[in-house]
Amino acid sequence: MKSQIYNQAKYYEIAFSFVDAKKQGDLFERFIKKYGKIKVESVLDIACGPALQLEEMARRGYRTIGLDSSSQMLNYLESKASQNGLKIGIVKADMNNFQLSQKIDFAYIMMGSIVYTKNNDLFLSHLKSVADCLGSGGLYLIENLDINWADPKFWKKQTWTMKQNKIKVKTTFQLIPKNLLTQVVMQTIKLEVDDNGKKLEFVDSDEVKIVAPEEFKLLIEKNGQFEFVGFFERESVKLLKAVSSNNIALLRRK
Repeated sequence: MKSQIYNQAKYYEIAFSFVDAKKQGDLFERFIKKYGKIKVESVLDIACGPALQLEEMARRGYRTIGLDSSSQMLNYLESKASQNGLKIGIVKADMNNFQLSQKIDFAYIMMGSIVYTKNNDLFLSHLKSVADCLGSGGLYLIENLDINWADPKFWKKQTWTMKQNKIKVKTTFQLIPKNLLTQVVMQTIKLEVDDNGKKLEFVDSDEVKIVAPEEFKLLIEKNGQFEFVGFFERESVKLLKAVSSNNIALLRRK
């Protein structure tokens, strides 16, 4: 898919600027301390986008790498890092098929971007790519695996507005069932921008695949390179007790 929105790195960052990067950095370190089996010195952000969390991890002294298929996002990230005096490596690659020149200790993918695996073959390719660059005992954290798609609320349109300086961005997000037999849905994201009075609109629509929880665990087993640690509440290290898309799935490299 050729993205309109992903070519607008600044507007994209504003749209999702509700992210509390410090709080998420604290959470990463809690997972690392409780479930990791190696010393973590390096961090990989997969499908990183503007990478607010990665900037936070760089501030904490980790060796950081942002991986994305978008040159616009990576250029934006590199420029921000330079302005803020941060050293962040960038890798332009497909999240479903990549290699790194060095092993890393901790990897994560945020905001439901795991849906861009799109089918089980790509999901397995993605897992292999992550496993091949992750040290034994390291963790792979996946935020927001869509596992509550049987709930009618899951399909409701979501809207929110964020402002930065004199730029206002209204975001509309919706999933629409397309073929639930194959678990394929249409994901649409729209940004309505008011940039100092200049009105702009960007829309992305893409078919993605919903992975059910037991299917997810079977894919992990088929890959064979990870242990499944568990599904957790999104903002804590507590195991998930009820189905929710606000979750973290945690894997550990064998």
